[in-house]
Amino acid sequence: MAIEIVLHIMNQDPILCEIDEMPKPEDQILKVSNPRYRDGRDLHFLDHGVTTVLWPITQLTFIEILPSEEEESIIGFVRE
Repeated sequence: MAIEIVLHIMNQDPILCEIDEMPKPEDQILKVSNPRYRDGRDLHFLDHGVTTVLWPITQLTFIEILPSEEEESIIGFVRE
């Protein structure tokens, strides 16, 4: 199952994409699929039709991990 993330790249707009597994501490490259801007537009610096990109970890500021549909359906503690 793919994990949806937001990549925050130095001096760039955030990018929405998917990864197959969480990066390990020793990884130097992150393999992402279906990279696009948050609003769904194609990335202007990639050729048309590119679906997989290898991104150097050194260019990333941080990574946001978005909740999956399963996690969103879990009801936590609610206080009224």
